[in-house]
Amino acid sequence: MHETLELLNTRRSVRSFEERDIEKEALSLLKEATLRAPTAGNMALYSIIEVQDQEKKDTLAKLCDNQPMIGKAPVVWIFLADMQKWVNYFQESGAVQRSQTPFREPGLGDMHLCLQDAIIAAQNAVVAAEALGIGSCYIGDIIENFEIIRDMFGLKQYTIPACMLIFGYPKGKGPVKLTPRCPDESIFMKDGYQEPHLEEMKIAYALHEEQRRATKSLPYENTGTLADYYYLRKHSSAFMEEMNRSAKVMFETWKKG
Repeated sequence: MHETLELLNTRRSVRSFEERDIEKEALSLLKEATLRAPTAGNMALYSIIEVQDQEKKDTLAKLCDNQPMIGKAPVVWIFLADMQKWVNYFQESGAVQRSQTPFREPGLGDMHLCLQDAIIAAQNAVVAAEALGIGSCYIGDIIENFEIIRDMFGLKQYTIPACMLIFGYPKGKGPVKLTPRCPDESIFMKDGYQEPHLEEMKIAYALHEEQRRATKSLPYENTGTLADYYYLRKHSSAFMEEMNRSAKVMFETWKKG
């Protein structure tokens, strides 16, 4: 039990990998643990594209905000929310005809369940990788440039990227430096939503801001706050504008084809 908690509490994202492949046996164990993730109705409403083609990996590195580590990662997995396979199964097996009820096109509720399945499986993979001594990093930018990603990987109407993970053996072997997290009372709420305002947010992210100030990475010559940092770097950034545009296309494609 304590070993599992230790893995969860010391895991960090790895963005620099040794130049060696992940052994076949370790990769097999990683896949096995990934597939043991909880899934809605045991339907496995997800699929995983293992990107082995170097040209595609390099293209992903450029599309995902120019992150060369993606091209250098020994293993790249794209987790898809995948209802397409069940649409095909229902129709091709005759289940729709035998039911004598009109076929229902998948909606946003189906999408939500598929996204949950995909991301739960991804987190299983992250924990399993850590147990195997393999580093990992989520790449949220896979949500951008949907049309290009769709065409590159031949995605169908009811398949959209949920997240991407890169894996490899960590290059650095020094002590683990963990990024701060919010205190539990800032996240856990009893019996209802308690809307956080300025004072609550200052308390929740005090350690984050302290660390940023220590490394002189806050805006306005380090006189800014963490709110300034994330407003400029994330919320009002060009990549978030693209991410929102791309996600809108995903949703519209899912609903309308």
